[in-house]
Amino acid sequence: MTLPRPIRVIFPVARKPVTLRSLVPLLGFLVLFAAVCIAVEWRGLLRFSYRPAFWFLLATPWIWWLHHAGSSGLSKGRALSALLIRLALVGAFVTLLAEPRAVRRSDVLSVVYALDVSDSMGEKVSDQALSWVMQTVAQKPAKDEAGLVVFGREAAVELPPRTTFPFEAVNSRVGRDGSDLAKSLGLAAAMLPEQNQGRIVLVSDGNETEGNVTAQLDELKARGIAVDVLPVGFSYEKEVWLERLDLPRVVKAGETYEASVLLNSLQKGAGKLILQENGKVIFEKQVEFEPGKTRFAMPLYMREPGFYEYAASIEMAKGEDGWTENNLAIGDLFLRGEGKVLVVTDPRADARDWQQLVEALKNSERSVQVRMAYEFPRDALSLQPYDLIIFPNAPADSFDPVQLQALRDAVYNNGTGFLMLGGPQSYGPGGFHRTPVEEALPVTMDVHQKKVLPKGALAIILHTCEFAEGNTWAKRMAKEAMRVLGAQDEVGLIAFTWGKGSGGNNGYNWIFELTPAGQYAKLAPLINNAEPGDMPDFNTPMQMGLKGLQNSDAALKHMIVISDGDPSPPTPQLIQSFVDAKISVSMIAINPHGGQDASIMQSISQTTGGRYYFPQDPSQLPSIFIKEAKTLKRSMLQNKVFTPEVQMPSPVLKGIDAMPPLRGYVLTTIKPRASTILRTPATKEEPDQLDPLLATWRFGLGVTAAWTSDFGPSWAKDWLDWGQYRAFIKQLAIEISRVEAKTDLRLNAFAADSNGIISVEDFAKDEAFLEVEARVTGPRGETVNVPLKQIGSRRYQGQFPLWGKGRYQVIAAAAGRPGAVEAERAIGGFAVPYSPEYLKFRSDPIVLKQIAERTGGRVLDGSMLDLFHPARQSRESSLPVIDWFLLVIACLVPIDVAVRRVQLDWTVIRGWFTRRVADSSGETMGALLQRKKQVTTNLRPSETTRPSVAFKPAPSAPRRPIPPPAAKPAVPENPDGAQSTTERLLARKRRREEDQS
Repeated sequence: MTLPRPIRVIFPVARKPVTLRSLVPLLGFLVLFAAVCIAVEWRGLLRFSYRPAFWFLLATPWIWWLHHAGSSGLSKGRALSALLIRLALVGAFVTLLAEPRAVRRSDVLSVVYALDVSDSMGEKVSDQALSWVMQTVAQKPAKDEAGLVVFGREAAVELPPRTTFPFEAVNSRVGRDGSDLAKSLGLAAAMLPEQNQGRIVLVSDGNETEGNVTAQLDELKARGIAVDVLPVGFSYEKEVWLERLDLPRVVKAGETYEASVLLNSLQKGAGKLILQENGKVIFEKQVEFEPGKTRFAMPLYMREPGFYEYAASIEMAKGEDGWTENNLAIGDLFLRGEGKVLVVTDPRADARDWQQLVEALKNSERSVQVRMAYEFPRDALSLQPYDLIIFPNAPADSFDPVQLQALRDAVYNNGTGFLMLGGPQSYGPGGFHRTPVEEALPVTMDVHQKKVLPKGALAIILHTCEFAEGNTWAKRMAKEAMRVLGAQDEVGLIAFTWGKGSGGNNGYNWIFELTPAGQYAKLAPLINNAEPGDMPDFNTPMQMGLKGLQNSDAALKHMIVISDGDPSPPTPQLIQSFVDAKISVSMIAINPHGGQDASIMQSISQTTGGRYYFPQDPSQLPSIFIKEAKTLKRSMLQNKVFTPEVQMPSPVLKGIDAMPPLRGYVLTTIKPRASTILRTPATKEEPDQLDPLLATWRFGLGVTAAWTSDFGPSWAKDWLDWGQYRAFIKQLAIEISRVEAKTDLRLNAFAADSNGIISVEDFAKDEAFLEVEARVTGPRGETVNVPLKQIGSRRYQGQFPLWGKGRYQVIAAAAGRPGAVEAERAIGGFAVPYSPEYLKFRSDPIVLKQIAERTGGRVLDGSMLDLFHPARQSRESSLPVIDWFLLVIACLVPIDVAVRRVQLDWTVIRGWFTRRVADSSGETMGALLQRKKQVTTNLRPSETTRPSVAFKPAPSAPRRPIPPPAAKPAVPENPDGAQSTTERLLARKRRREEDQS
């Protein structure tokens, strides 16, 4: 039977029978390969992650068959070698597919203490727990490791696991108004080295106010990490707290209402009940209460429309109450009336920048309130009474991030209008780049036009490792400074990092060299991964920064140095180099070690024309960095006289035909969806540069406007005397102010235990089935969407878990009403005055016991000090060793090709290593020549030697035919086949000549 050709190509017909002897190489390889794999895994040297890959060994019989049936022309030895090498190549490839991992064993024990420092532990208990930790660490064997994690609402690494334990005090700052056991155990487990046996020692009272520790325990058990627990017990016998403050849902001005506060107590007592309205006491009374819940009513009188914040508190005698933090309940009321305009000013600014603006608004029958930046509310609900908010030349560093976020949320969620005026402390020069305010404005502070602007360069030197969470503050400050800079401005970061970064110099490195700040997304991860160390001197990093700044083509150059002042000072020559290059250096001293250190830094800043700062609180550092970064933004101020041009008709310009000139503005770039109403005129030098002067757009529910000039005597002097100035201001305010939308929805939101409850009622004339969803914005900027289900006629309700203390703003949107074009909205909210941490009156040892049982840990007591000598087993860890087998394959492939394709002449190779002298070489050459002569003689016809005689002509005779020449004698073959290379070549030459003849 003849097999098809494709099969015969894959499985060629063997020319010799299969015998047991021919199978020996294949069987031997498989047995040896299996034995080696089993042995290394049994001995724990290697682990194979993907064992199904060994099925690829089924290809080895086919490879053996090709060897057995093929006719490669190789000698037996070379053929066998080629087969074995190819089988080894297949074995290495199969092992590679099996994902081998090298196994390492260690009997070192790493212990991470997770210490609860929340308020429920108390300072005294925390000190005792730290003392116990130090005593147990003293019993540690030298080779074992110990680390420390502290936690409250967050968790932080105080000391990573190491053989030494240089603990002095807790420097990490974590929120103490909560306890997150899951986060602490997760961080402690992440700190344990993979190659060592790990244990966690949890020191806590067991109260969990955030997170879910149960989900974390399964992961710890799977990793083989046991958690030993040291329960800390406490119990309050006397405790009084206020659960909530209930306010009337609908109020009118000039009427009296009642507020009620719900008090809870563990035992009978008495105290003073106080109610405050917008910070002023309006009611106080001595009250008595029984154990359990008691409700007290307090009178309210609504005088005029506005936003009212109420705070109820109970004052107890000393020793009659445990927590004082939970003696507070807050609520608010918004009495709708005439919309107000809020003008937010900077205490350092010139009042003339906004005085005539306020007068113009008042003359247009607007209720105007002027407040300083530090008085600006910190939540969007408090901004509900204002239809319009104006920032007249108020810089960003006058606000904190929470206030700016509140403004953004008020515009987007509540529909409040917003207007920013220009000036030296506004827009980009004011530090609003990459802030929530820029997000809300119709312009961006990045100048994308082709206008040639002086570029700035900023070099930052960080030495922040020697104060609490210094490196964390450093990273935040560097990123805040970058946000202020323009996209074309350059920024670079230098720190002492021992080889990490680029451009290193004795441990000093550029985290990143001077790079355009527009690459913020690329640079931020480099900042987050930086680890600034302790700088020995100022000279080296300042020299690096000077060189980088000198190589930059920026017109404005500046350096910021933050340090504790203990590095050795720079040389006078270096300081003079900064002066000569006109590069200013600002120094920020944080926790200096002495007066001498601070005076050196102050002298450097004064000599170079920079500023010196000595903040007492690290929280002041971001605003300092923003202020310093703004020194590079002055190039965005355009001080020139021009007459505005109309680009787009608008109600703002109703009745206005011509406008007086302005004397300056701030460069900005219009956003794609925004509308430019007024612009700057084109010039001969820059015919294509039409910068926005007045732009508007809709942001969420509100409208915002950007006026890049000012309304003061600096740039708008001619406008203040303009007859239509007040009309322009009035029409601009009308255009962007909030317009109240009528709604039939009534929203009520409040906190109940650890959940927020949202209730919406529909008071429309015609009942309809609505789809209601609420969006909740709460503490730390977190947002959650909550669907509301219908629980009764015209009533919808939903709930969500609270995630901390603070204000929760709720916006409910209802769709589905017949004939409605847009969804109806209702706005409300509530406040959580204190964390659930202050509602824990006793410890919870049951939770701690469950943690120990589920992870295989122990329940400890204060007398157990030997934590490092439990029954331990060697810890196995593995690392991938795929690269080893890749190297083996890379070596076997050329060897396989060489064995099959390369012919070696061992005679020549032996000649390379044989020592020969000149005489023997001559004899060999003579022998070769003699041999050549003999061979040549054999190849010619035989001739008879005759004596030499005189030639005589012979008589003519008939010509006889010449017989054919005798056949050439054949060269005898060597019977034993032992021919040299030369003999074989000569034989081939002889046969070729015979063929030609």
